[in-house]
Amino acid sequence: MSYSRDRYFSEVKDLLKKEIGVSNDLMLPKLDKVVLNCTSSEAAHDGKIMQRIVDELASISGQKPVVTKAKKSIAGFKLREGVSLGAKVTLRKSRMYEFVDRLIYIALPKVRDFRGLSSKSFDGRGNFSMGIKEQIVFPEVDYDKIDKIRGFDITVCTTARDDKLALALLKALRFPFTS
Repeated sequence: MSYSRDRYFSEVKDLLKKEIGVSNDLMLPKLDKVVLNCTSSEAAHDGKIMQRIVDELASISGQKPVVTKAKKSIAGFKLREGVSLGAKVTLRKSRMYEFVDRLIYIALPKVRDFRGLSSKSFDGRGNFSMGIKEQIVFPEVDYDKIDKIRGFDITVCTTARDDKLALALLKALRFPFTS
């Protein structure tokens, strides 16, 4: 089991019960899924770039990504319908908790000039989104094999009803938010 999962069941549940004022465990917010998304405009024109994006996301997440395609043609962007634009991965259960551990304790401390996560990045329904500018902060990515620094988006979906409960959950799981 991962550290965050153990900590959630041993400490965080009791802490959230007191903070929220709920007696039923089923009403407490918890992590639902984590979605990683990486897109590139160059991937539409070069299949090798798309394959590199897929390989990097697979090594970071531990499972094979789904290739996302353009839904409609846009002439201004020189984009055709059905062209591969990026890749995404949805992590649940044990892989999600392992990724959250690596994100909090390994990757975020390696980010250059990191001052903490913004608490304004919630969507109003308890989901938190953030961006990573460099994929090399994760130890699974081989620095010698990358051709270009690429970033990707991370969305942490929770079962919280609102942003206040989600922020309390993520702070209890030791996400480094700014004050």
